[in-house]
Amino acid sequence: MKNESDKPKKPSSDRVREHLANERTYLAWMRSAIAMMGFGVLIVRLRILRPPLAPQPPGNGWKLGLAFALLGLLTVVLSTQHYFAVRRDIDRDTYEPSDRWIIVFSLAVIILGVGVGYYVFTVPLESLSTILIE
Repeated sequence: MKNESDKPKKPSSDRVREHLANERTYLAWMRSAIAMMGFGVLIVRLRILRPPLAPQPPGNGWKLGLAFALLGLLTVVLSTQHYFAVRRDIDRDTYEPSDRWIIVFSLAVIILGVGVGYYVFTVPLESLSTILIE
């Protein structure tokens, strides 16, 4: 015979909202990661779109694109880990917000943004006219 303590507990609406907010935050991090990886690919592809008659040295653009792609992958891994840690803390009612990851990723994006600015403004203008757009 079942008693009342055997019934599954209905989650409170506040707890449900907290879990849904955690999921929305996770999805926002995923969109950011995809955008960073896409931007990295774009940087590399723009370097490849030069006509064969205008050979250019390899340059460092691919390194910047790789850095964006790697940061995007790191964002996927760390945001997934963070999602499950927050989920566990919400269930235990012990959640405390942390500024660490916000600061780390903000600094990483600032550094990459400076790299993009440097890359864009140090490319000679005459080489920009050799890009083929099909």
